[in-house]
Amino acid sequence: MTIALLRNPSTEPEEATSALLAAVTADFQKLMSWDADKRQLVFPRDHPLLGAPECPVTGCDKMVFHTKDHGLCVGCARRLKTSGQSLEEFLSTVKRHWRSIGVLDCRVPQCGRPSKTSRAGLCSTHLRRKDRLGLTVEEFILHPSAKPLPGFGPCEVASCPRSRDGHSRRYCLAHDQRRMTEIRNGSTHDEETWRLTTPAIAQAGVVSLLGLPDRVVAEILYGLQERVAAGIRHKDHHVRPFCDLLRTRQVGSLAELDTSGLSKINTSLATGFLKHVVRLSLSPETERHKDTWDGAAFGMTGYLHFEKISQPWLRRATKNWAVDDAPRRRGTNPCGAMQTQINCIVRLSESLRLNRPDKGMDPRLLGRDDIVAFLNRMRYLVQQGEVAASRHVTDVRHIRRMLILMRSLGLTQPDQPLHGLSEQFTLRPEDIPDDPEDTEAGRDIPPEVMRQLCDHLATLVPDDPQVRTAAELLMDTGRRPDEICRLPFDCLERDSDGEPVLIYDNRKAFRNGRRLPIAKATAGIIVEQQQRVRTRFPDTPVKDLVLMPTPVANPHGTKSLSASWLGGRHRTWVDSMPALLVPTVVEVAGERVTKMLPFDKAKIFPYAYRHTYAQRHADAGVPVDALRVLMDHRQLDTTQRYYRVSEKRQREAVERVAAMQFDRHGNRVWRKAKAVLDSERARRAIGEVQVPYGTCTEPSNVAAGGHDCPVRFRCVGCSHFRTDASYLPDLEAYLADLLRNRERLAAFSHADDWAKSEAMPSDDEISRVRRLVKRVREELDDLTDEDRAQIQQAVTVVRRTRAGVVSLGIPKVRQPMPDLRPERTA
Repeated sequence: MTIALLRNPSTEPEEATSALLAAVTADFQKLMSWDADKRQLVFPRDHPLLGAPECPVTGCDKMVFHTKDHGLCVGCARRLKTSGQSLEEFLSTVKRHWRSIGVLDCRVPQCGRPSKTSRAGLCSTHLRRKDRLGLTVEEFILHPSAKPLPGFGPCEVASCPRSRDGHSRRYCLAHDQRRMTEIRNGSTHDEETWRLTTPAIAQAGVVSLLGLPDRVVAEILYGLQERVAAGIRHKDHHVRPFCDLLRTRQVGSLAELDTSGLSKINTSLATGFLKHVVRLSLSPETERHKDTWDGAAFGMTGYLHFEKISQPWLRRATKNWAVDDAPRRRGTNPCGAMQTQINCIVRLSESLRLNRPDKGMDPRLLGRDDIVAFLNRMRYLVQQGEVAASRHVTDVRHIRRMLILMRSLGLTQPDQPLHGLSEQFTLRPEDIPDDPEDTEAGRDIPPEVMRQLCDHLATLVPDDPQVRTAAELLMDTGRRPDEICRLPFDCLERDSDGEPVLIYDNRKAFRNGRRLPIAKATAGIIVEQQQRVRTRFPDTPVKDLVLMPTPVANPHGTKSLSASWLGGRHRTWVDSMPALLVPTVVEVAGERVTKMLPFDKAKIFPYAYRHTYAQRHADAGVPVDALRVLMDHRQLDTTQRYYRVSEKRQREAVERVAAMQFDRHGNRVWRKAKAVLDSERARRAIGEVQVPYGTCTEPSNVAAGGHDCPVRFRCVGCSHFRTDASYLPDLEAYLADLLRNRERLAAFSHADDWAKSEAMPSDDEISRVRRLVKRVREELDDLTDEDRAQIQQAVTVVRRTRAGVVSLGIPKVRQPMPDLRPERTA
């Protein structure tokens, strides 16, 4: 095959090529020493992403991109190994390596010919004259016979920037020798094809773009500029073979390159360069007509896929919905949330394709029967285990809302994709299935498992302390993984009392500068991480630094870890740990016993720490309205979902705690009951109201929701008061509070006696509370270890349920912020 030789192939000027070249900044061209005529990229050796230190061997100009082999290049490292010397001996005794890559000009001023060798310093003609005269190079340069000579012209290899070696030779010396060697080895390429496709002579730090079309040159320049701006490192010995590949394939654009079968590095460069090239011309108006959208056109990351929607009218309507929905998307993964809803339409499309004779191609023929067929298919998929019950509910809700929105966008008007669609093709509220009952209390991690995780923190990526720091912050603060990963460097402040406060951004709700009180030990972790980051990036301004810098493509410490990267390291750590045993109540031979069984490690993931944080505070008695603020939620319902308890578990817990209920005198009041029937349980739920440290059965107070107490919440002196083992921590805290207040009032000398008498806790109340605490403790101590463990689990469930009750405005004991690891010090 013969290909016409073009030294710098170019086509007619194209707008795309001109736009790419115009987008390459002057600063980047200066950085790469770019010359439009020479077409060479010179990688700066002092650049953190493009360069590297030189080999320390005298005379070796190669860059070293790795730290192994004593910091030597591959060739010098091989010579060191062969010599058997130590590094110091090798560097001090090794002779200069005179072999040089590259060609120097003849030292005679204005001579257009290359020197024969780097040591000679003169072209062949001047070297012969010098030898005849018997002069040194310096003497010959000053001799009258040292006159400049014209060059022989450029090497005819398309990629080569060198000059020819003589009038009779068409190539530079190196390519002439290479051609002769290939002919001796039986090369089958004709000479014209060889000139067009053969690579340039490799030179350290230099990549030749000669012989490539203008479009490809522009794509490489712009793609390299954008990837460097994104913090991605590039090595000349990776880019050079990639350019040689493009020259060999004779492609007119990177889009024409078939990446199948290419090496990992070449594939990465091809897709990376092309991604930025394509995005330069992206716009929502052009992207919305494609079946796969690049989220960058809409200011998002990721892609949206519509190609699985079989019906053109439905696919077009879904795209119109997506265009309208994109501006209102928030959070860290808007494309993922949108794709979830698009996938719901994909299920509807599958149902139409399977159940309609015309495969659903004509919207005018659709009606209620098609909706019913879709709902039946969803139930079938749930029964077959292909779709989860929760996904079934979510999909039906999404489709109902999307169909309503599509109609509101006017898509049923003439010339619109839904024109002619019947009003019967819609989902009714009663079509939405009920939410499946949760059998777990949220997704929190049991305290026993949390303690074991904390004991193994030292094994979490020991060579990267910031991974452990991120995990500890997740455990201690309950923030979302992305919020921890994106913490700024100066995220730690002090409030007016001098207590530490975490400053973070709630990116999901677009609320920045949020403040969260944290423990001193947690603040100490942040300070240590700040010191590590400051040491690693001493020259970057603090305002640009992040607390959790990613180790990838981040020379200045301005890019944060990704939540997915952290999740991967966390998963590897959890899977590497031994079995995590937790006490679990099981039934053996008709009896309920507690056994130590392994906890499912799949339930341990970074976001689960947020549920655990909520559950830890709920168990400590933090009111739900206060917990809502700590969780940074807008709605109480959202907060309650983080620690809700299923009806089944609640019923079991009530049955166990009911046997440990006491009146105000400490007498057991539920032991006389023969059984806890459903009706009795319902009566208990509607016939009592929560009051401090127990419940109240007084009818008028129950009817008033706890706001009509005639004894002003002196509940322990009222016959309608009931308490149980689940209130023991509250009773103990209340007793301590009464004693503390009595001592303070006794020492207070700035009030009248009547005021102190009114405010002084009575001895009767203190005695009554002390008796209740003692009675409950005694009953618990009388239980077997097995029964006591089961009661404790039931108490935990009941307290979780109680935490969801909105505060009635009744007196409360101040609860300290629960600490996962109280043994830690600041």
